[in-house]
Amino acid sequence: MDPSDQKHFTVVDYIVFALLLAASAGIGLYYALSGGRQRTTQEFLMADRSMRCLPISLSLIASFQSAVAIIGVPAEIYTHGTQYWFIGCAYFLGLLIPAHVFIPVLYRLQLSSAYQYLELRFSKAVRICGTLTFIFQMVIYMGVCVYTPAFALNAATGFQLWGTVLATGLVCALYTTMVS
Repeated sequence: MDPSDQKHFTVVDYIVFALLLAASAGIGLYYALSGGRQRTTQEFLMADRSMRCLPISLSLIASFQSAVAIIGVPAEIYTHGTQYWFIGCAYFLGLLIPAHVFIPVLYRLQLSSAYQYLELRFSKAVRICGTLTFIFQMVIYMGVCVYTPAFALNAATGFQLWGTVLATGLVCALYTTMVS
């Protein structure tokens, strides 16, 4: 396909996109400035242990979704067929074990992370090793999660890829710091 044949955003598309970003920033600002809860780490991470199962489940599902899943899964299914569906079955089975074995233990011990359990069970060195491994994995994963929508934005708008990566990263960082 000739690059000059590619279609890019029109003025209306840019206006809708800007309104979407403004609405998202407005929601973040509202909750950041409304003086709501989350004054302590316990309130931020655990909702002060006052939430029921449904909101926690929905929050986990929403945080588990990323641009990689939203853009990548349909492309995977289109390219290789519907056998990707079996991964969903594996996720379902793979989540039953932690839900019935690990989560009750962490809850009874009043712990907010598996890393606290690693320190209780083994040592601080094991906790630090687990934490560093997780941080390394998340840095790589977040790079992919920022690159994926930036690449899609680059294709839709015609902006330079480095600019869309920078803009996506800044918007994500700004929104995360406002809401936190």
